[in-house]
Amino acid sequence: MKNTNWILVACLLGFSGVALGALGAHGLEQTLSVDQRSEWWATAVNYQMWHVLAILFAALQHQRRGRGAGAAMAFTLGIVLFAGSLFCLALGAPSWFGAITPFGGLALLIGWVLLGRAACQADSSEGNAGLDDERTNSP
Repeated sequence: MKNTNWILVACLLGFSGVALGALGAHGLEQTLSVDQRSEWWATAVNYQMWHVLAILFAALQHQRRGRGAGAAMAFTLGIVLFAGSLFCLALGAPSWFGAITPFGGLALLIGWVLLGRAACQADSSEGNAGLDDERTNSP
């Protein structure tokens, strides 16, 4: 997928994260007050928003160094599975939706590993150790 598309995915997920957070706070008080549904909703919004930033960072990594698309893909899948299953549970979906959540968490973890790997590969292919750029550019 093109870098621009990953940025658009992040924007869409960021927009929906804010909208879902507002909906949970102002429109679903009765539905989310049962058991721990409001906690599930808040956790889903929180994880979605943090990982939108990760997608943006992966897109920038891809733009600058040609790496990071795999991480963006894993983060997107993780948001859909992790946050999506929690949103469904909060809205009263059957309890088996909870079995989907760990797969989303695993995808998020894989995204972080892939992003770190992309950064390390980019540094090694450029022949520096990350901070060397700052040291060589200083007066």
